[in-house]
Amino acid sequence: MSKSNVKPAEGKLGVMVVGLGAVTTTFMTGVLMARKGLAKPVGSMTQYDKIRVGQGAEKKYLHYKDIVPIADLNDIEFAAWDVYPENAYESAINAEVLKEKDINPVREELEAIKPLKAAFDHNYAKRLDGENIMQGKTRWEMVEALREDIRRFKAEKNLNRVVVLWAASTEVYVPVDENVHYTLEALEAAMKADDKEHIAPSMCYAYAALTEGAPFIMGAPNTTVDIPAMWELAEKTQMPIAGKDFKTGQTLVKSGFAPIIGTRCLGLSGWFSTNILGNRDGLVLDEPANFRTKEVSKLSTLESILVPEEQPDLYTNYFHKVRINYYPPRNDNKEGWDNIDIFGWMGYPMQIKIDFLCRDSILAAPLCLDLVLLSDLAARAGRFGTQRFLSFFLKSPMHDYTKDEVPVNHLFQQYVMLKNAIREMGGYEADETID
Repeated sequence: MSKSNVKPAEGKLGVMVVGLGAVTTTFMTGVLMARKGLAKPVGSMTQYDKIRVGQGAEKKYLHYKDIVPIADLNDIEFAAWDVYPENAYESAINAEVLKEKDINPVREELEAIKPLKAAFDHNYAKRLDGENIMQGKTRWEMVEALREDIRRFKAEKNLNRVVVLWAASTEVYVPVDENVHYTLEALEAAMKADDKEHIAPSMCYAYAALTEGAPFIMGAPNTTVDIPAMWELAEKTQMPIAGKDFKTGQTLVKSGFAPIIGTRCLGLSGWFSTNILGNRDGLVLDEPANFRTKEVSKLSTLESILVPEEQPDLYTNYFHKVRINYYPPRNDNKEGWDNIDIFGWMGYPMQIKIDFLCRDSILAAPLCLDLVLLSDLAARAGRFGTQRFLSFFLKSPMHDYTKDEVPVNHLFQQYVMLKNAIREMGGYEADETID
């Protein structure tokens, strides 16, 4: 038996989520129902997936928890920040993702989760109008208030550890500014100067989390932790960070299907992706400045899988377009259409159509669970900075663009990275390679 080099998952794990909307309430309800034995956490790698460890006669296939010490669902305590005052039960009902009969058995636990006042700036999400927000605070005062929230939650619930997860709306696009975002010193100075243009509210959450010794996960495509200043903070606090943007529907399909085209050496002329969705996420993304943030994230996937320089005959000048359309009747049941124009032998054209009628929050909830449990694991394993092994769960994995690093977007290569990290933390050899 190999020896894991990770601190045990002792005591309780606090999960503080930014945003108490459809995704978060579906995530919380599912965890609470699963630990009562009333629902199954389907889609969660940490709960279901098995990984091979060892080779030859030593070969075994084990669940993650049998390789590394992962926190138990029974040890999780939830808290959230949100601009709307409704508790988690009311929000879950309002989200209309889950049926009432699947929420009611854990109603009391959900009702006890009342959102803390959000660090919010209306200019970053113009379509949201909640009253449950911090009033008149500078960016630095927001950081201080959020740190206090984390400390209070930890003390009140007698928690051993905390993880902070962003599952709120997409903010308007914040371009990386070398004068503000490249060093921790400059970032802190901008926060203290209340620089509202360069410091998004989400950066206040990330800064507060890392400073309080909590891993931070960015589930939206926001710039937040994807800046050298935050990488520096993660190094300084020795905390893991991960992001950006949960890979739930269309991009999951893209990161899994593009390898089929590439592996089979077929050509690509164009890939057109469009989505319709009607939840609060769709409402916020209906604002062009917010959509820009999402577009950058969704566009990045294909280009690193089907690379023109590697196969000029097959992938030069293909046209890639991504659209999201707000369509209220669908609510959380979004639909992703992909039209793929490919070509084969002697350049003859063919087409592939994919229509994924997915449920956004049903796909996102298990990702939230996995990202939380694996970030907590990474922290106990002493892994800090960007956790590239979590790319599997993310649309545009963080990478060091200052050194021209190209992120791995190929789903099956990402899966190898995930398995190898679990093996290493479990004291086994990382014995698969990415070619």
